[in-house]
Amino acid sequence: MPIEIRTGRPVTLAPQGMVTSPHALASSAGVDVLRAGGSAVDAAIATSAVLAVVYPHMTGLGGDAFWLIHEGHSGAVKFLNGGGKAAATASLAALRERGMSEIPLRGIVPATLTVPGAVASWTEAHQAHGRLPLAKVLESAIVYARDGFPVTARLASFIELMHGELVQQAEAAALFLPDGAIPAAGAKLANPDLARTLQAIADTGWAGFYRGAVAEELARFSREAGGLFREADLEHQMASWGVPLVGRYRNVDIYNTPPPTQGFSVIEMLNLLEPYELNKKDLLGPDRVHLMVQAKQIAYHDRDGVLADPAFAEVPVERLISKAHAAKRAELIDVRSVLRWDQVPSYGSLAGDTVYVAAVDSDGNAVSLIQSLYGAFGSCLVAGRTGVVLQNRGAYFSLDSDHPNRLEPGKIPLHTLIASLAKRDGRLWSVLGCMGADGQPQIQLQLYSAMIDHGLDIQEAIELPRFLSGRFGLGEARDTLHLEGRFPGEVVCELAQRGHIVDRWGAWNEMAGHAHGITIDPQGGILIGGSDPRSDGAAIGH
Repeated sequence: MPIEIRTGRPVTLAPQGMVTSPHALASSAGVDVLRAGGSAVDAAIATSAVLAVVYPHMTGLGGDAFWLIHEGHSGAVKFLNGGGKAAATASLAALRERGMSEIPLRGIVPATLTVPGAVASWTEAHQAHGRLPLAKVLESAIVYARDGFPVTARLASFIELMHGELVQQAEAAALFLPDGAIPAAGAKLANPDLARTLQAIADTGWAGFYRGAVAEELARFSREAGGLFREADLEHQMASWGVPLVGRYRNVDIYNTPPPTQGFSVIEMLNLLEPYELNKKDLLGPDRVHLMVQAKQIAYHDRDGVLADPAFAEVPVERLISKAHAAKRAELIDVRSVLRWDQVPSYGSLAGDTVYVAAVDSDGNAVSLIQSLYGAFGSCLVAGRTGVVLQNRGAYFSLDSDHPNRLEPGKIPLHTLIASLAKRDGRLWSVLGCMGADGQPQIQLQLYSAMIDHGLDIQEAIELPRFLSGRFGLGEARDTLHLEGRFPGEVVCELAQRGHIVDRWGAWNEMAGHAHGITIDPQGGILIGGSDPRSDGAAIGH
């Protein structure tokens, strides 16, 4: 069912702390934690946990997560890798023995090919930067899971969309199709099994999920359903700290998540575009869109050849984000006509469902957190009595034995998930991110350009008419240019004349992704929050 979107939201302003996310109840839970004395990390975990309950089509404990954490006292930015690793039995040979030439998008194989990584990242971030006990941080999520939460029209529409897959598993059908029917907007859903799983994490942290009763049930489900991960795989799952990528666009330093994520593509695109002075281009004009699409195509072409888990493959990321590399690759850009896809091919898909959380506390600590199940409801499988919806991120592995992203035990697949932070004059300026698989770098690019080149505030940038280049399904041309209908008609015509295959959406389209962000006023330090009307979200401060 279509969701009518209305807009015109003002930014949210607050002096002490702020959280923005794609669901108002989740943002509110995060702010409650800030008010109780929690850190930005505490607030981000609280928000992410509530999203796992109330936004189950896009995130959950069965997925992965990646973090950028800004330390207020030092200004340092740290990366936390919460990518789930492939099971010990997840090999090219094992899948060949199952008669597979590619990894299916749904079902038990992608569900159990990789171990859920998000919870390990929650507990690692909390151990390093948490102030409140996990029991307090997870309190709201436990209550919503145990006692129920109201279904939004958006969630109801996704249940309807995925009905055919959800109805095939008894546990998923019981959870999302009570009495065999699609819940109406405003109806209540509960997930008492998930409440117990969250309580186990609240009680014992990492061990509450990766050892003990929850891990035993996850492994039992996998084993009995013909899946791949086992107790030992769960026990080996740990989050790891690393160094973020950083690039400079005009007078702004932009941080992004490193491999195995595609964060370098944002910096590469900005490097490609900087010489074209987008600040002098019409904000909604054809030149700006045309150049961004070409930059995207070049950066994604680079991505597809090299991006993989850096623990298993050498990814030349420093070269890829260098100005010299951009200058060489920019020789391909044609300001008059499209780059042919067969000349500079890029693969992947725009389809993907993710949540993004931004949180800032009164001490200047900030979190940029991205978490996902990959597809809508992930694998569409609930892991037995855990209440956990398992992701299908393992479908991103290649079965080509020569590709750096080939399936190997213990390996994290290529991830479209990215999160960003930015600084101006050495001080934290923005915390932003979005959902949307291959759309994520394109959306970040549009947001940063709108704010840096054209002076829009975070809410205006989020509400700007959006475009995505690529395809959502096998029936579309790979270089389709999807444009929200609020682009002027003459701009659409000009882009078509330059050779773009144009798909004109309605005025607003949820497939254009959900973006959220917080900026900090450099004068008074006031927090300025934005949330995407394409989601059920809200920026809430105190």
